[in-house]
Amino acid sequence: MHSNPNSQHLVPMPGSSISETLPEPVTPPKPAWREMLTNIGVAIVTLLKFAPAFLKTGGTMLLSVWVYAQFYGWMFAVGFILLILVHEFGHLIAARQCGLRVGAPVFIPFMGAAIALKEAPRNAWIEAIVGIGGPILGTVGALVCLAVGLINHSGFWTALAYTGFFLNLFNLAPVLPLDGGRIVTAISPRLWIIGTVIMVPFLIYSFNFIILVIVLMGLPRTWRHLRGATDEDTRYYECSSQQRFIMGTAYFGLIAGLALGMWWTHSLLGSRGY
Repeated sequence: MHSNPNSQHLVPMPGSSISETLPEPVTPPKPAWREMLTNIGVAIVTLLKFAPAFLKTGGTMLLSVWVYAQFYGWMFAVGFILLILVHEFGHLIAARQCGLRVGAPVFIPFMGAAIALKEAPRNAWIEAIVGIGGPILGTVGALVCLAVGLINHSGFWTALAYTGFFLNLFNLAPVLPLDGGRIVTAISPRLWIIGTVIMVPFLIYSFNFIILVIVLMGLPRTWRHLRGATDEDTRYYECSSQQRFIMGTAYFGLIAGLALGMWWTHSLLGSRGY
């Protein structure tokens, strides 16, 4: 019997087996309808996962826009809320950089917005970083508005920039629960006393319910610190001289920059007759 020299035999090579030389079975492709249903299912699960956060942030944003629009018009209301959103994203980014879990921003008409920390900062340095993240990014947002206003000679954008500078400067007041109160925990918590004293004249000469709420919210922690720090408090507020210098420079430098921005935009609005 003669063999065909052109035929191929499945002869295993040394160290191999017959199964390794056989072609792999071809898996039949999934039907298109099954793949489409899988993609739809993944999309639905993703939407359900993020729906609560979207509704919480988006719903409160729309409510705040509607409320502010009754006083300042729709365009300014939208711009104002977006400036607040940028500010809150600054807190969110800083918190996540510090390894903290945070919730989505929630907007409260006439009170601004807030993000909920799902875990407390480990020390005053981290609390200060999270606190200053909002004003830093918020200042960038105000500068963008100012740049647009200067390029287009727009009073609307210049006024929006002025509002952004004021919003972030007000938040730097060294009183809890404002951002400034969080920041000075890494400088000196005694600055809370100065912040509270600063707020008192506003309450006496021009009563403001929002300022009253702010002062009342900050009093318990300020009073606790005045009574005397516990060992746990001492460990929490312990910061190095370098950290205090860095945060102090950033804090007071930001205050000076925002005050300058307010003065400049106010001058532009007056000189150009917007």
